[in-house]
Amino acid sequence: MHVVALVNQKGGSGKSTLTACLAVAAREAGERVFLIDMDPQKSLTKWGCRRNDKDLPVESVAAAKLGSALAALADRRVTLVLIDTPATDSPASDAAMRGADLCIIPARPTIFDIWSSEVTRGKLKTLSKEYAFVLTQCPAMRESHRVSDGAAALEAMGGLLRPFIGARVDYQEATRAGRGVTEIGGKAAEEMHQLWASLQRRLARCAPRDRPHFDPPEPPQRAPQPPTTVVMT
Repeated sequence: MHVVALVNQKGGSGKSTLTACLAVAAREAGERVFLIDMDPQKSLTKWGCRRNDKDLPVESVAAAKLGSALAALADRRVTLVLIDTPATDSPASDAAMRGADLCIIPARPTIFDIWSSEVTRGKLKTLSKEYAFVLTQCPAMRESHRVSDGAAALEAMGGLLRPFIGARVDYQEATRAGRGVTEIGGKAAEEMHQLWASLQRRLARCAPRDRPHFDPPEPPQRAPQPPTTVVMT
């Protein structure tokens, strides 16, 4: 089982939309997918309710229960867990980062998103977690200076998954209907199939696991005991 968390402390980068569309693409490719919504806005949960698909379940999980939830999913032979997180530095985001094999940092080609991505990347490096960037909501002219500058900045900070995700109406229309863009065709569908393939190649470098990677708590310190006196008779 692989666990992927989509994280960024900046709102509006498209985490929920990307999570939903990647989930559908992965399911179409034969993965057994489970979605975890840790964002208080519950956008992914609402999408799941609208979709009403027993083969693509969505569940809201609190930070304190994420470890046990991932262990249970491993027992159920789920192959891919995608976690949507809030756009804040919070216990939910921290738990998702710690529990993931790979963290995806979606970012728009704007200076504010790049700055926010640097902060998120710093937290992941502190936790010694694997991460990759995805450039989202790119204007139609892919070779514009704004897109190329954004891509260069993200590549300088770490790996950048391809392709760049365009600012297309199909993404909003698909999620509004409880679907993924791969189910409606067009350029957006091609992008998402390619992004899933890119993510697959990146996950191949992360060994699948049967149990989530959580650091165990430190054992309690025991008070020193006085030496035992043996009385000879």
